[in-house]
Amino acid sequence: MTTMFRSTRSFTEIADLLAQESGEPIDSYAAAFTETSATVRLAATDDAITSDMPDALQMQLGVELLVTTLFDLLRDTRLEAVAERLAWGVVHSFHKVSQQLEGEADRAAKTLGERVRENDGSEISTIEIEEMQTLCHGLDEAQEAVACMRDHAAQMFHAETGRPWSAPRATLTSSKRTASVIAAHDFLAARRQRRIEAKAPTGPVVIFSGGQEWEDHARIWALLDQAKARIPAMVLATTAQEKGCDAIAAAWAARSGVKLIAFTLNRKLGQRAGFARNEELLKLKPVEAIVCEGSGLQSHLARMVRDAGIPRHFLLKAKQQRDERAARAAA
Repeated sequence: MTTMFRSTRSFTEIADLLAQESGEPIDSYAAAFTETSATVRLAATDDAITSDMPDALQMQLGVELLVTTLFDLLRDTRLEAVAERLAWGVVHSFHKVSQQLEGEADRAAKTLGERVRENDGSEISTIEIEEMQTLCHGLDEAQEAVACMRDHAAQMFHAETGRPWSAPRATLTSSKRTASVIAAHDFLAARRQRRIEAKAPTGPVVIFSGGQEWEDHARIWALLDQAKARIPAMVLATTAQEKGCDAIAAAWAARSGVKLIAFTLNRKLGQRAGFARNEELLKLKPVEAIVCEGSGLQSHLARMVRDAGIPRHFLLKAKQQRDERAARAAA
């Protein structure tokens, strides 16, 4: 392969040659180097960036050459013994930058959640939310790309040395890895964070509730699709019923990759449990509400979101289903 590289004239030709000869897809790079929004920021003080992501195939080749060239140049020389340490450092540099970006993204997401909860509807507040969301997009995008490069560099290190690359006292958690080494303290920290977010989600919350006797999932999914188009980073909070509207919404969330928070009833509260759950939903400071026709609990929630001035969408059952219900009641 080295001889073929020397016979080509441009980096693009090398990338094309790699694509033709490689039997393995570059799906991980293609996914990691895809733009997730029209504009991004990598720092709160930066201007918005509108340029494209780097070419995925060329980045794959560049990372591969970066690691393997070190071994090729130092092989059979008196510095051959340090090649492994240098290559380890290359992989580690990708890992450190990935960690830094992940931390910055987490802090930006937390700030975004605070901005959403404090939103007063003013133009300034709206602009701040939009800018913070652009920052979150940019940092998540950059972290995913750098983590992908790190994972590939680690694979090249393993191919050259026969030993897996591992970070000191750290964790590799890229979604593109086929295997991750999870440190115990990182596992416990992640578990604590999941519990915290279950009570105080860090994304803009859309609350959802509806009756248990619903079959028209297409209308509910269409309404939820519209909500996600307006609020790409939305978190969906439901009233956790196992059938009907909540079950339809849960299936939509799984299909759409949207985080779902299910608020179950506190049975100790007796007949007041459902109303208390509605109050808990309102405490999330939702940016939008979807309430489908159901029982008195849905009517109560509809009145609450209306009184709170929350943007809302009320969905009634199709006429045929309403007629069938009325006929059953009359019989």
